[in-house]
Amino acid sequence: MLKKSLAGILVAAALVTGIVPGFTAHAAPQKVDIVAHRGASGYAPENTMAAFEKAVKMKADFVEVDVQMSKDGELVLIHDVTVDRTTDGSGHVADLTYQQLRKLDAGSWFGSEFTGERIPTLDELLDKYRGKTGLLIELKAPWLYPGIEEKVAEALKKRNMHKPKNGKIIVQSFDFQSMKTFHQLLPQIPVGLLIYLPQDLTDEALIKHSHYASYVNPSLNLVNKDLVNKVHTYGMKIQSWTVRNPEQVQPLLDAGVDGIITDFPDYVPRNLKRKK
Repeated sequence: MLKKSLAGILVAAALVTGIVPGFTAHAAPQKVDIVAHRGASGYAPENTMAAFEKAVKMKADFVEVDVQMSKDGELVLIHDVTVDRTTDGSGHVADLTYQQLRKLDAGSWFGSEFTGERIPTLDELLDKYRGKTGLLIELKAPWLYPGIEEKVAEALKKRNMHKPKNGKIIVQSFDFQSMKTFHQLLPQIPVGLLIYLPQDLTDEALIKHSHYASYVNPSLNLVNKDLVNKVHTYGMKIQSWTVRNPEQVQPLLDAGVDGIITDFPDYVPRNLKRKK
């Protein structure tokens, strides 16, 4: 509620004066967070326990995962809305039961050494890595899965992970309405907005985002220092995606981002201080 109140003050001030108040709702962290995209997916098959374990061993600050829902309501970790690209099966995730999904090989497409990797569940992820690493949980295509926000919220509450004291649980989506819903369910959990359109990064848009979001997470081609400063001015943080070659890192560091989402966690030097 405090975030909403502060956002309301910002909106009122901006509308009345046309000036953005020089207010920051959080003390910007000095460290640049390294976020392992779908796990360390440059080194192991994405969204598998092998990729998550590799990310933890590489000391990523967060492991990012994609959550969808099986036909019978199980929360499963997979990026595409079909299983065709990353398993030996075919079909839409929403049309397959958990048992059908569990039988699929989710590793051999990446390399023979990963043969037998399975599509994990959100429960497995939370049970294994609770307290061991930060988790950035993306709700993938939530419009396909009515009630997925409530299910993810319940999974976190069941493990007493809905009141994080260290900011190490974040939920994000490209679907802004889904994040508004999730914020209403668990206002203590920071939510992030994945953004790829410039019109979602205007001052007017950022003011609206700040009503409920703690993170604005844009595609790296949209990021510059002015944007980072604006996001911080509105009391939010910024993580950018997706770094897949080393040359993409320095421009984001120079811009002052709070986190870098990457398939290769070792591309981002550890313990860097964010540029102000």
